[in-house]
Amino acid sequence: MTIDRRGLVQGALALSAASLVLPARAARAEIGPITRAIPSTGEAMPVVGLGSWITFNVGNDPKLLEASAEVIKAFLDGGGRMIDSSPMYGSAQATIGYGLEKLGHPDALFSADKVWISNPASGPAQIEASREDWRVKRFDLMQVHNLLSWEAHLDTLARMKADGQLRYIGITTSHGRRHRDIERILAREAIDLVQVTYNIVDREVEDRILPLARERGIGVIVNRPYQRGALVRRFGNKPLPDWVGETGAGSWAQFLLKFIISHPAVTCAVPATTSVAHVRENLDAAKGPLPDARLRERMADYIRSL
Repeated sequence: MTIDRRGLVQGALALSAASLVLPARAARAEIGPITRAIPSTGEAMPVVGLGSWITFNVGNDPKLLEASAEVIKAFLDGGGRMIDSSPMYGSAQATIGYGLEKLGHPDALFSADKVWISNPASGPAQIEASREDWRVKRFDLMQVHNLLSWEAHLDTLARMKADGQLRYIGITTSHGRRHRDIERILAREAIDLVQVTYNIVDREVEDRILPLARERGIGVIVNRPYQRGALVRRFGNKPLPDWVGETGAGSWAQFLLKFIISHPAVTCAVPATTSVAHVRENLDAAKGPLPDARLRERMADYIRSL
């Protein structure tokens, strides 16, 4: 077989182009989500996690259980780690347990759950029931949900942490009326993480809680980053700004999420979803550039103008 000069040149050009394109694609595929250190230990945590409120409350429906397992698989395969749940979330804990069992209990998982019971004496039993639902050996993080009986529960969690039954302890709120209580706890208690609501519209925590958490070396988990999808629905039919490329976002969901995770005090945001595509979109928001302080304000100004 003979190959003319033109064929050799075309082949060389094709190989040259492939050598540029394929490594670039591979590099993008290999780059995982941006991480931020949990202040108390320095452990690296991807800045996008996975929530389970409402979305994983599927009961025993076999199709929905399989769909939830696929969401968990896509999240962990995409470089995610933190999955957050609560006994308040219906069957979500058992749904997570089903997915983790099916996936062979991936080592990458960072399990975050909550104690939510008014009687502190019943806290350990509730935590054990949650652990059994998750089908894990122990939780990485246990949080006092919405500050219910928080003083006694924190005492319990501190003992469990000292005994090696937990790795981290924290508190949560999804209510702005509890922010003063959160501030007092951050100022005086030895906790690792605090979970609060924060997004481009709900910014109250920027005034005191986020700066205080940084000062005290306490990580921040963000819940309701999309206001249960309301923000995406609210702005989804509006045009993204013509300078959106500066943010690294390719969609409204990524625009909104990048605003949150670009705050230097935020350790991890935990959007919930039933969609594999949305999991991947969220994780992609944690890749590439994050807005600086100037660009964050420009993003907030644009939202106010709509």
